[in-house]
Amino acid sequence: MAVGLLRARFLGAALAAVAFLNPTGCDDSQTHRGRGVVLEVSLTERQVLIDHHELPGLMPAMTMNFAIYDRELLESLRPGDVIDFELTSRRASFYITAAKVVGVAELEDGWSRMGDGLVPSDPAPPFELLDVRGETVSLASLAGRVLLVDFIFTRCQGPCPILTSSHVSVQRLLPQAVREATHFVSISIDPLRDTPADLEAYALARGVDLSDWSFLTGSPDEIGKVVEAYGVGSGRSADGQIEHVLATFLVDPRGRIVKRYIGLDHDPAAIVADLEAVVSPLEPSEG
Repeated sequence: MAVGLLRARFLGAALAAVAFLNPTGCDDSQTHRGRGVVLEVSLTERQVLIDHHELPGLMPAMTMNFAIYDRELLESLRPGDVIDFELTSRRASFYITAAKVVGVAELEDGWSRMGDGLVPSDPAPPFELLDVRGETVSLASLAGRVLLVDFIFTRCQGPCPILTSSHVSVQRLLPQAVREATHFVSISIDPLRDTPADLEAYALARGVDLSDWSFLTGSPDEIGKVVEAYGVGSGRSADGQIEHVLATFLVDPRGRIVKRYIGLDHDPAAIVADLEAVVSPLEPSEG
């Protein structure tokens, strides 16, 4: 299934968690059979999120949460699995009683590998900007590496330095093999004032190792297009500070965004784990 359609269904469907009902009791249930792609598995909520085809006589194709009471069955499913499943419906509640994995979602169809599973992904918008040495760095030039991309400006009075310092912690915590496959990218949203020299001074003051971290700037037009493409639009407040969405993007080696971190409330160790999960499929298997 195309991810564009998948997301359209996701946005159009009511995804409030389906209330749990005890599958025993009076037998007014109906059984339906369907096929879909597993998007998320929640062991704590005993639910699975599925992008499914039409279920004749029950519901159109959409993305929806279904309960699974069988713990072993639930634990056997992973994001990206294509499954044939049996669904029981009773009084507007739905739970899956059987499922068989019949394939995996195609990587070319909007999915990326992360650890031992698949996750939905989007193409990362391209960029071609200048680093602190005045050299051109582009998304294409970094192909084959895992990227952690954020947006900052050097005169930021709070969030940006905190974000950069957090990512310095990530950089230092990375195991050597993962670090060799990873590159950090920070794009200035203040191109009129952030020169390459300004960006270098900002980075070094916060302990950045520039050997695998590019701080980038460009013309206002170039930066404007990149900021818009990544959806982190900026504007100036009354005191002249730049306001923007504080977002970091995890990009896989194929140039696809596999995860977004919004705000500052993210543990560096958790980001390290995510980077390890994206890098792990690149490592050759033993035997």
